[in-house]
Amino acid sequence: MSYRVFNVLFICTANSARSIMAEAILNQLGAGRYRAYSAGSHPAGQVNPYAVELLQRNRFHTGDVRSKNWEEFARPDAPAMDFVLTVCDNAAGEVCPVWPGQPMSAHWGVADPAAVQGTEEEKQRAFTEAFITLNRRITIFLSLPFDKLDKLSLQSELRRIGTVQG
Repeated sequence: MSYRVFNVLFICTANSARSIMAEAILNQLGAGRYRAYSAGSHPAGQVNPYAVELLQRNRFHTGDVRSKNWEEFARPDAPAMDFVLTVCDNAAGEVCPVWPGQPMSAHWGVADPAAVQGTEEEKQRAFTEAFITLNRRITIFLSLPFDKLDKLSLQSELRRIGTVQG
């Protein structure tokens, strides 16, 4: 039985933590039905080590994650996206490139764990909270009955998921 693979792009300004975690989570939980990517409007150029450590501790694959510019996905040879989801408030307010294929989009804002100043424990807690929220939202996303929802209903569900907390 063949099925369609959905391409999903997670966007965050620095593409170093939240969007990276979302990419890894969806690629693993999506079990081949989804192909997740991540990018940033102003990429940091490196993945936050707290994000990598948290993903690895929870047995998520991190071998191919990297911080990259969203322009990679606006090129004519880029994979056509079905969904573009912003996970930080800065990226939600920026003017995005025109994505080939007119994907559905929604804002799933998550507090920036990389911005937390404090003890090691406070930083790890911030990353864990972001991870839990993203994992919960992605799990809900994966449960949507895509074949039974019209485009307007699906768009509404995508927005609703963005309000779900961990």
